Amino acid sequence: MVGQAGDLAVFNPNFMDRRISPCEDFYQFACGGWIRTHAIPPDRSAWDRYYQLAEQNAQAVREILEQAAHQPKSPVEKQVGDYYAACMDETAVNGKGMEPLKAELARIAGIQDRDGLAKEVARLHPWGVDALFSFYSTQDYKDSEQVIAEIDQGGLGLPDREYYRRDDRKSEELRQAYEKHVARMFELVGHGKQVAEGEARAVREVEAALASAEMERVQHHDASLTYHKMSTGELAQAAPDFAWETYFQATGAPSFGTLNVVAPDFFRSMNGLAARDLSKVRTYLAWHLIHSAAPLLPQPLVEEDFDFFQRTLRGATSLSPRWKRCTALSNRDLGEAIGRIYVDAHFSAQQKGRVLGMVRALQDGFASEVNEVTWLEPQTRREASRKVQELTVKIGYPDRWRDYSQFHVERSDALGNALRGQEFEFRSQLAKIGKGVDRGEWFSLPQEVDGYHTDQLNEIVFTAGILQPPLFDGQADDAANFGAIGRVIGHELVHGFDSQGRKFDQHGNLRDWWTGRDVAEYELRARCFVEEYSNFKVADDVKLNGELGLRENIADNGGLRLSFAALEKSSGGREVSVGGLTPEQRYFLAFAQSQCANVSEKTERVRVATDPHSPARFRVNGSVSNMEEFQKAFACRAGDAMAPEKRCRIW
Repeated sequence: MVGQAGDLAVFNPNFMDRRISPCEDFYQFACGGWIRTHAIPPDRSAWDRYYQLAEQNAQAVREILEQAAHQPKSPVEKQVGDYYAACMDETAVNGKGMEPLKAELARIAGIQDRDGLAKEVARLHPWGVDALFSFYSTQDYKDSEQVIAEIDQGGLGLPDREYYRRDDRKSEELRQAYEKHVARMFELVGHGKQVAEGEARAVREVEAALASAEMERVQHHDASLTYHKMSTGELAQAAPDFAWETYFQATGAPSFGTLNVVAPDFFRSMNGLAARDLSKVRTYLAWHLIHSAAPLLPQPLVEEDFDFFQRTLRGATSLSPRWKRCTALSNRDLGEAIGRIYVDAHFSAQQKGRVLGMVRALQDGFASEVNEVTWLEPQTRREASRKVQELTVKIGYPDRWRDYSQFHVERSDALGNALRGQEFEFRSQLAKIGKGVDRGEWFSLPQEVDGYHTDQLNEIVFTAGILQPPLFDGQADDAANFGAIGRVIGHELVHGFDSQGRKFDQHGNLRDWWTGRDVAEYELRARCFVEEYSNFKVADDVKLNGELGLRENIADNGGLRLSFAALEKSSGGREVSVGGLTPEQRYFLAFAQSQCANVSEKTERVRVATDPHSPARFRVNGSVSNMEEFQKAFACRAGDAMAPEKRCRIW
C-alpha cells in the first residue's frame, strides 16, 4: 500500500535533502526538500504539514458553508449558512461603521463605581472580551465527577506577561509599536489623535500592572500550583475592591459557594486597580471590546488589527481572504453543526477502524511498558498500568451533537451573530457549574486538525480532521502511518504520564499516588530533558525554555519510542525495503516529515515565549537523538550529532 502521492503523502522521498547526513541533522535530511519548495503563504506567518491539512479542511468547510448559504437543506444548514453569509457581506459590515458598538462604549464610559465596573465586566466576558480576568466552569481537580466555577488571570493584549517586563531593546520597540497600534485603533473609532495617544498610554499602564501580577507561565501550567479552592467569601476577603457578588450574579451563573482561584496573588494585586484610577480602567475595557470586535468592524480597523498582531508581531505579509476569516468564525460559533456535515462527507468507518486498531496496539504496549519499568515501585507500576488500560479513546466525532437551537442568527448582523455566538458558548459552560461531568463532551471540533489528552478525564481524542493525509492515510503502509499518526497517538498517551499528567490518577483526580522514591527517580530523568532542550538555540539571542516545554518534550520522546515498538510488533519484520529505505528508516522519515515547517523569525520568537511545543527542528532532532533505535536504523556512529553520548528517557 503506497497511499496518497505527492504533496499530501504521509511520506515522500522528494521532501528529503540527501546532501545532508541523517546522523548530523535528521530534520534537514528529512525535510530539506519540503522546506525549499513550501514558502510561507503571505497571509500566514508559518507553514507546516498540519497547516497544509488544516487548509484542506478549511476548503471542505468553505464548500459546506457556501452550499448552506445559498441552498440550505435543513434548519441547521440555514442557521450555518446565514451566519457565514452575514460575515461575508463586507459591504454591510462597512456600512454599519461603529454603530454596533456605540451603545456598549457609552456604557463603559458611564461606569462610576465598583458595582458598575463588575456589571460591565460581566457583560463583556460573555462576548469573548478578555478583560481583567477570565471566568468559566471546570472539572474539579480533586473530584473528577464534579464541575465547579473557576477564575483565572488574564486581560493582556500582548501574548505573555514577559512582553511587558523585559527591558531589552526589541521588547521596548514592540511595546511602543503596540501603544501606537492601540492609539490608531482609537483614532479609527472616532477619537482625536491627542486623546487616542493618551488612551493608548492608559491601556499600556493597566496591562503592565496586570502583567506584573501574573503567575509565570511554567508555574501556570502546574496543576499542583493552580488549585486553590476558596469560598466566595474568602475570594471577597482576598480582593475586596472588586464587587464579586455583583459580577457573578450579572453573568447569570448558577449559585455556587466555592470556586477554584487559579492564581490568588494575581487577584490580590488586581484588587486595587480600579480604585487607583477608574478612568484608565474604563479606557482599557473600551480597548478590549474594540480589539475583540475588530474582525467584524469596518475594513480600516480590520487592516490595522492585522498590521500589528499578524505583520508586526508574527511576520505575516497579507491579510487572509475573507472566506478564511469567516470560515474560522463559523467554526468557532457553530462548530459541531458544521462538523456533523463534514464527517458525513470526509470520514469513514474504515478510517475509524484502522486508527482504533493502532490506538489499541499502542495502548497495550504502553500498559506493558509501564508495568515493567524497573525504577518504579511495584504498587506504582500496577496503578500506572491500570491508568493506561482504563483510558477512554475517542475517534472522529462525538456520539452526541450539540444543539444550537437557542443561538439566534441573523443574516444581516455579522458582529451581533459573533457576539451572540460567544455568549451562547459562555452561558453553556457556566450552566455546568454544580453538575456532574459530561464525559462524552469533546473539546475540539471534528473538522479541526487535533489530537489531545485530558488529564482530568483520562482520555485521548483524535478528530476526523487529523485523520487525513498527510498525517494518516488508510492506503499507506504501516511504517509511514505509525511514524506519522502513530507517533501522535503515542504522544497523547504519554501525556498521561508527563511531568503534569503523572499527578492525576486513572479516574482523573489530582492525587499523590507515587512514592517519594518514584518521584525522585522521575524528576531525575525529567531534568535530563530540561537541560537538553534548554541548550537548543533558536536565534543568536534566544534559547528554548526547557521547563516550559517539559510536558511536550516528554510526550514527543515517549510517543516516538512507543509507536516504534508498536510498529515492530505489528509488522514482525515482514515489511520490506522500498526505494532503498528500510521500514525503520521510513518510520523515522514519516515522523520527521509530519513536522516539516517554515516559520517566520517573529513567530518563532512568540512561540518560544508562549508555546510549550518545541520548534519543529528540535521536536525531531531532540527526539531521534535520544533513541538508540534511530541510530541503528541509520548506522550513526557515537559522537555524531544525532548520536550523543548522553540520552534522555523516561518512557
